[in-house]
Amino acid sequence: MVNITSKNNTLRKAIAQAEVKVSSMETIHAIKENRVPKGNVFEMAKTAGLFAAKKTSDVIPDCHPLPIEFTSITFEINELIITIKTEIHTIYKTGVEVEAMHASSVVALTMYDMLKPIDKKIEIQNIRLVEKRGGKSDKQDVFETPLKAAVIVCSDSISAGGKEDRAGKVIMEKLSKCQVEISDYLIIPDEIVQIQENIKKYVSQQLDMVLVTGGTGLSKRDITPEAVQPLLEKEIPGVAEAMRTYGQNRTPLAMLSRSAAGLVKETLVVTLPGSTKGAEESMDAIFPSLLHIFKIRNGGQH
Repeated sequence: MVNITSKNNTLRKAIAQAEVKVSSMETIHAIKENRVPKGNVFEMAKTAGLFAAKKTSDVIPDCHPLPIEFTSITFEINELIITIKTEIHTIYKTGVEVEAMHASSVVALTMYDMLKPIDKKIEIQNIRLVEKRGGKSDKQDVFETPLKAAVIVCSDSISAGGKEDRAGKVIMEKLSKCQVEISDYLIIPDEIVQIQENIKKYVSQQLDMVLVTGGTGLSKRDITPEAVQPLLEKEIPGVAEAMRTYGQNRTPLAMLSRSAAGLVKETLVVTLPGSTKGAEESMDAIFPSLLHIFKIRNGGQH
């Protein structure tokens, strides 16, 4: 199965449909009047669909087991065609479109099985996904003018040439995937004055974002949040909370990382861990959803 451990739990919905075409109105009347020998067609088929939704991962090899938190199965009759619609909701890391299509298929097959004694020409048609919602793709804002960002790596050892930067490169890679342009990439020592001066420089250049990696731990040299905090004019505490919660689900050490996030004039400034894994997970936690701030910062105008 595809690795989904990097994804966040979000509300995900899917609607799928299938059509059962009978050969005569007599079959339709038998269904409506509950005269089918095998029993109530809609009730039996709906029950089968509910079981199918919950058992999808048992029969489709690459489907992940997931919590089915809502299922609705409805029927609509239009002349000789019965349209089945299945809607499924979950709060999980991956979507439920296959579950919805599987359930619709099983509903249609159950109807076929129940109706074949009275109608030998039944057809199952148009099994398809009607709609899916949820996940990061729903939160991906599109900007006419690309956003611009600077990445600052704060590390004495990297700036002295003793180590290679990896966290900053991971951050830039993640930003590029979100169609954010990298205006500058800077490696500096863990010094409050240098951190603050460079942030102020990027703010004066009206960059959209400054992401600062490193110096968020608990050693005496870890001073990045202390450098950034006084500059923030409007803090956004939820950003740090999201990164910490995401990290805590993957390692208990995430609770020891500190962060600061907020606006300096119109520039978003966020501090991230200096470890490669910590930076990568923090970016996964907050992007692309964080980009929505640039849609709402001008009084909610999109």
